[in-house]
Formats: sequence, structure tokens, C-alpha cells
Amino acid sequence: VQLQASGGGLVHAGGSLRLSCVASGGTFSSMGWFRQAPGEEREFVAAIRWRGGGIYYADSVKGRFTISRDNAKKTVHLQMTSLKPEDTAVYYCAAAGSTYIIASETQAPHNYPYWGRGTQVTVSS
Repeated sequence: VQLQASGGGLVHAGGSLRLSCVASGGTFSSMGWFRQAPGEEREFVAAIRWRGGGIYYADSVKGRFTISRDNAKKTVHLQMTSLKPEDTAVYYCAAAGSTYIIASETQAPHNYPYWGRGTQVTVSS
């Protein structure tokens, strides 16, 4: 599975950005977004199951970010609104393998063997 993310940029606090990630090759059960700020560990942002329901968010982005998918285009989007300076990070999309991930494990990076190159999101105050 190969992943190509796009949509990062510079935005003022309170603004919005939409990230997209296109997948090619292989099959996967879930796709997710993670982010990593300088000097910090990579952290979970959101995930969505590729079949059926199942959408998960980190508490820090609930109510502000929305993850969605387009199965036909094998694309996942992350709509980010009310952005804050602390949202500044490199954002990575990731895909799980074909094995189903239980809900409690969707936030763990080790369950996602496929990663795209990151896209920088910078929120100025």
C-alpha cells in the first residue's frame, strides 16, 4: 500500500485546512491520521474503518476535526477547523493491514504498517 498525503499549509488560528490521502495498491481495514510536533512523539489524531462504521478521534481534536473517506477513490480526508497553534505538526496518513483492528487499538501507531510522507501544518497565533 502506498499513501500520498496533501493539503498542509500555513493558516492563522481559528482557520481551517483539509488534508487528503490517496491510497494505491493492497487492501487495508482502516486508515488514520497521526501528527508529530518537533521534539514530540507521534500522536494519534483520527481513524476510520474502510468498511462499515467506526470513526475515532483523539480527545484534543474532537468537535474540530472530521475524518471521512471516499471508497471509490481510495481517499481519506481530514477536515480541520478552529485550528490552534498547538495543532502545528507534521501530519501523516497511515493504513492498517487487512487485519481488523479492535477499537481500543486504533490509536496505536504500531497497528499501521503503511505510512505516507508527512505534510506540514502550521497554525500561527
